[in-house]
Amino acid sequence: MFGRVLSALFSFAGWFAKSAMVKFFLYFGLFFVTTEFIQIIVPLLPGASELASAFSAQAPGVWYVLDIFQVPLGVSLCLSAFVTRFIIRRLPVIG
Repeated sequence: MFGRVLSALFSFAGWFAKSAMVKFFLYFGLFFVTTEFIQIIVPLLPGASELASAFSAQAPGVWYVLDIFQVPLGVSLCLSAFVTRFIIRRLPVIG
């Protein structure tokens, strides 16, 4: 009976050392690289102030139509979606 329990314990320890710990350290490394890389990239991206200044330079008639269709919100949403898609699909470390 003791031999079976010991065998089961060693099997579990071997599985834990081979798969669970390796995956933990691998995913932790990917998380760390991703968060540090994003902290470097974010200051290089255009912010909301640049978008606001670009839209504020429009004529009042054009701004009225843009405001009705919520174009500034749509542009910022599309920009953030494109950046997220780039980060997920194009960076070899993540995707």
